[in-house]
Order: sequence, then structure tokens, then C-alpha cells
Amino acid sequence: MLEKNPDNVKLVIKHFPLSSHKFAKKAATAALAADRQGKFWEFHEQLFKNYRSLNDEKIQEIAESLELDMQKYEEDKKSPEIQALIARDMRNGKAIGVRGTPTIFLNGKRVKNRSMQNLQRMIDVEVNKTQ
Repeated sequence: MLEKNPDNVKLVIKHFPLSSHKFAKKAATAALAADRQGKFWEFHEQLFKNYRSLNDEKIQEIAESLELDMQKYEEDKKSPEIQALIARDMRNGKAIGVRGTPTIFLNGKRVKNRSMQNLQRMIDVEVNKTQ
């Protein structure tokens, strides 16, 4: 969708680590720590590729494979700002009824049918409203 609509779509990620996934909050924290070294998207992609096997060792392996400055990464994982961002995202998500991931909103409207065709249709409708 981003490639098809570069002038009309902006992707915003909000973190909503599910309590049912033992490593979800650790993964979100690690991705945000990697972001401080410009590697959020790479880290994020690897987390989702490996979501079934996530554990402390896998998260560490991803960080090392991206050649992060490991000392900075470990310090950043402890950052109060990162923890506050995750907590804020969780509060915001709960306030608007998010119960699972991924949940997609388009201009504040929850997307129930997440097919590419439906997403494009919704984007087209929103773009036409502003023209």
C-alpha cells in the first residue's frame, strides 16, 4: 500500500504487546532500542519472520545479526522513554478498542476487511474526500 500510494499513505506503528505472548513486550522494547540506531524496520521484519520462535535468545540473535552497537542497544532497552512509549501506545490502543494485533486503522476507522483490494478501495475513498 505504501508503494502504490506514496503521496497519500503514511504508516504509523503503535505498540500493543499482547500479554498472552510472553516475549511481545521484550520484542517491542528491542525494536525501539534498535530504532535508536536506525534499524527499527529491519528489526521489526525479523521479529515477525520469527514470531513463532521468539525468546530472549532469538531477540538477541536478531540484534547481533543487524550489527547493532550492543552496548548502546542494551542501555536503550532499559530506557524509561521506551517503556513510557509502549505504555502510552497500550493505553491508546485500549481506549479505542484494540484487542489484538495486527489491528489496522485508516484515518481513525478500524479496518475489518484487511485484503489489499479493500484497503486500496478505502484509501481511494479517503483521497477523493480531500480533493
